[in-house]
Amino acid sequence: MFVFITEAPGITMTREEIINIFEVQKKNRWVIANSSAQQRILRLKKLREAIIKFEAGLYLAFEKDFGKPSTEAEITEVYPVLEEIKFTIRNLQNWTKPKRVPTPLPLIGSRSQIRYEAKGQVLIMGPWNYPFNLVMTPLVSAVAAGNVVVLRPSNKTQNVASVIKAIIQHVFPTNEVAVVGGDASVADLLLEMPFDHIFFTGSPRIGRKIMASAAKYLSSVTLELGGKSPAIVHKDAHLDVVVDRLVWASFINAGQTCVAPDYVFVHKDIELEFQSKIKARIETVFGSNYSAREQSMDMARVIDLLNLNRLQNLISSSIASGAKLLCGGNANPETRYLEPTVLTGVQPEHAIMAEEIFGPIMPVLSYEDIDNVIQYIRSKDKPLALYLFSQSEKIHEKFLSETTSGGAVINHAIIHLGNPYLPFGGVGTSGLGNYHGFYGFKTFSHEKAVIKQGRLGLSSGLFPPYSRWQTRATLFLLRWLSR
Repeated sequence: MFVFITEAPGITMTREEIINIFEVQKKNRWVIANSSAQQRILRLKKLREAIIKFEAGLYLAFEKDFGKPSTEAEITEVYPVLEEIKFTIRNLQNWTKPKRVPTPLPLIGSRSQIRYEAKGQVLIMGPWNYPFNLVMTPLVSAVAAGNVVVLRPSNKTQNVASVIKAIIQHVFPTNEVAVVGGDASVADLLLEMPFDHIFFTGSPRIGRKIMASAAKYLSSVTLELGGKSPAIVHKDAHLDVVVDRLVWASFINAGQTCVAPDYVFVHKDIELEFQSKIKARIETVFGSNYSAREQSMDMARVIDLLNLNRLQNLISSSIASGAKLLCGGNANPETRYLEPTVLTGVQPEHAIMAEEIFGPIMPVLSYEDIDNVIQYIRSKDKPLALYLFSQSEKIHEKFLSETTSGGAVINHAIIHLGNPYLPFGGVGTSGLGNYHGFYGFKTFSHEKAVIKQGRLGLSSGLFPPYSRWQTRATLFLLRWLSR
């Protein structure tokens, strides 16, 4: 049985301490901005060593906060961060070099380049669902770009936040990177400060608040939000493969994943077979009955009772409206366990379709005409991800060209997060901006346009007074060059 410990010492800070951190980082901002790529690489190497040093403590913290299995924590939290560090170290020297770009003929005699400079003082606000990965991955990019950083881990996962603070203090002085904890009032205080960039991962509701606060100082923002990411299973899909991948993607982290499949459209020709196979797969993975599933150590728990009650209400309301319970639905409030749940016969007007689920529930809808599915997706907020299971290249292209989503995966789910060469981010209500790899480095950098002009050039011929013959000759030459 899981025993949850929700109080962890040493995280909460006073208003004066937080203001002092901001001020000492402000004084150090230009020192860090002018650090070399090699100096930043050394910091990232130390960070990697510290994560490995505190790794065992991290796994214990995940279990204390929300019963996350250590293997799952390693796969989804620690390993991705270590890989992000390795990828960044390997490429940072090249990323930081000024990039030469062509110069048009009218600017003859000049040279053009793009220089990447640090944005300055950065605030990273993390979520509770992946409390380590979604704080540390953007931190890697922010450090690589030469910023000073304030980290604000989620207050709901205080044990993980304590380990994060220990790791950061082991690697960075406060005037480079600092961890600030506390309740919502602390977050509000941070948002009153003139950070140069705010990176937030969480709900669209809070994302709007972040953006409004940033507007006071015209701070740039990256918003990693969420939404209802659809999965579509066409009649030509390989069902045995599909159900394996969908069960994994839907119930990893107890479904508390921003890119989890939030609902599944299944073609009516394979609907019954899909239902049979998905139920069998859940029983194989988590246990053949409720008792076995509750004792399974392979599924995390719901973060708190408030969310558990919300999820149970979504299930009961949808069933009352006509949805059918294929499997699951049982819960244990003492351990915050909700078993993997599949609802069939779901309709768009059911409660389960009204909001992002963020729990171990899979609503299944039936379709005949693929155009109706596309129309439904387009009628809703733009999702963070879209997953299509089909063997038809024509159908692949149809969905990719006729729908909008932050990312898309064909014949799998979630795995696009694992490619550091791809940007990860949303669109519209699912997010603003992106990161991972070079895209993370760019997010925390300002791309400065630089032109170096030599002694010779055409521009002097355009200076006033405009009636001089040099102006007319220069304009004639420019028009001739632009032909």
